[in-house]
Formats: sequence, C-alpha cells, structure tokens
Amino acid sequence: MNYIDSMTPDLLFKDFLERVESSSHAWLGDSEMGAGNGTLVDALNDFFAVRGKHVRPILVHLFSDMLGVEEDERLVEVAVAAEFIHNASLLHDDVVDNGMFRRALPTVNARWGNIVAVMGGDLMLSGAALKLTHIHNRLTQTALRVVAEMTHAAIAEVEARGNLLLSIEQLLRIAEGKTGALFGWCGAAASILANNPAAEAQLDAFGRKLGVVFQMADDVKDITGVDEGKPQFADIQSKTPSLLVLLAAQRNPSVMKRFKEAWGFPTVTRERTRELGLAVMCSGVLDEAMELMEREMEAALKLLGGYAQTPSGAQLILWTRQFAKNMVPKRGAA
Repeated sequence: MNYIDSMTPDLLFKDFLERVESSSHAWLGDSEMGAGNGTLVDALNDFFAVRGKHVRPILVHLFSDMLGVEEDERLVEVAVAAEFIHNASLLHDDVVDNGMFRRALPTVNARWGNIVAVMGGDLMLSGAALKLTHIHNRLTQTALRVVAEMTHAAIAEVEARGNLLLSIEQLLRIAEGKTGALFGWCGAAASILANNPAAEAQLDAFGRKLGVVFQMADDVKDITGVDEGKPQFADIQSKTPSLLVLLAAQRNPSVMKRFKEAWGFPTVTRERTRELGLAVMCSGVLDEAMELMEREMEAALKLLGGYAQTPSGAQLILWTRQFAKNMVPKRGAA
C-alpha cells in the first residue's frame, strides 16, 4: 500500500473500512449476536449512517500490517469491536454531557432519549465482546479491562468538572483512560492476532501515548472551533476542564477569575460561554498547547523503537503525523 501525504485516511484504507462498515451493519440485523430488530436497532442504524473518522479501525490495520497479520476476517472483526467500544462510549458520553449534536447531527439521546442511548451503547459493548470471544478469549479479556478503564476515566472527568486547579498531569491521565486505553488496545489486539507477546506492551504504550495526543488535539479543536461536527466551546459550557482552559486560567489571574465567576452558577449561558472561549483564545496559550502536544507526539513515536524502522512502522508514523496535523488549526488560523 502506498501512503500519500495528501490523502485522507478514508481513502488510504477505503476497502478495509468498507468491510468494517459492512460487518457493522450486518451485526445490526443479527439476532444471534444480540442485535436484530426494534427501537435500539433503528436508533443505531441512524447513528451508523453518519461516518466517523474510523481512527481505531485504521490503527488496528496499521498495527497488524506492521506485525505481519493478514487482512482477513479476524482483523475486520477486531476493528469492528474497537469501533463498537468507541461508539458505545460516545453514546454514553452524550447522555452524561447532555450533548445535543455529534458529527453535525442530533445525538441519539437528543432524538431517541437517554434510555435508548444508554441501552444502545450497552448493546454495542456486548456485540464487541461477542465478536472477540469468537476469535480469542484474550482479546475479550483485554477489551473488557479497557472498557473498565474508560469508565473510571469518564467518572474522573465528571468529578473534575469546574476544577480549574486540576494539574496538566491529572488531565493527561484522564485522557489516557478515556482515549489512550483503547488506542493502546488496538496495538495489543494486533499483537495477540500475530501471536507476538513481546510486542503487546510496547504497542499498547505507544497507542496510549498517541491517544493522549489526540485528546489534546480535541481540546484545542473545542476552543478553535475547527471541528464542524461539534459546537465550539462545548467543554466550557459543560464545565469540563480542557488543556487550553487550564493553561489560560492557571497562567492568567483575570481569566481564572472570569471562569470561577461563570462556573459558580448551575449553568453557563451561551453568551457567557462564548465570552470565556474568546478569553482563552486571546490568552496566548495556543502555542504552548501545541508545543506540549508536539512533545507528547515525539515521546509516543519513540516508544515504537525498532518498529519505526520497518516499512509498516514508517507508514504508521506518516499517517499519525498527518492525522494529528489535520486535527488542529494552522498557526495563526485561530
């Protein structure tokens, strides 16, 4: 496979991602796998109709290619399971955050209600576990540990709401649990498929670090508004500490004061949310956040060790850099 810097991930992995999507939709109609018919399936059909970035299936493919795993049905099902776990977390997060829009469309909870959203997420988690059990028990065991870690991280994030004194280290630990754990599992799963225990811890560590980078980029996007599928300043409105908010508040007493006053009320109005967001943007912390993200990226890439010298490892690095680059605004664009 030739990796072209200007191509999008969807184009690079078009055939594989089509197989992943086909398997996902087939599961929705498979009563033996826990889906079938009814309200939950109708809601999930709507959810699946809007394509995401497919980062986790792409990572499964890249890691597996690096370890010499053939692109067979097992690989497709592992990629589907990774995407199911991720999507289940999105459904649950939207309920927790009372999110009304995702990928520029109404969320499942906005259209179908919280009960359907929660149960839909549960159904996808069970579907992921069943798919993995049919391949290898260790895949199921490690995936369930990741789900538990993601759950603990989600609770930690909720408990951190309104905490402007949260350290950057604490924020990144939450990011590792929420995002990095599943990224790391994509590498661990590829190692299990390759029967390569030595690679499992190494690729898990790389994936975890990479997930932290992607979460940092997501925090930047929340402030800069480059993500068209998500309302700008959503984290500020939900009082969720993010990288730029913490940097701005902890380095600028006037910004800290404005946030404390606004977050002291039960809810934050849209007008006040926008004022706070603009204060963060004007605080001068964007460059600092980008530098932190770039340092974390370099630390992640070092964890690949000798794999970085292989053709597939080089392809993984190229895709990683390109994807991260597309996640954040160009300097001076914010």
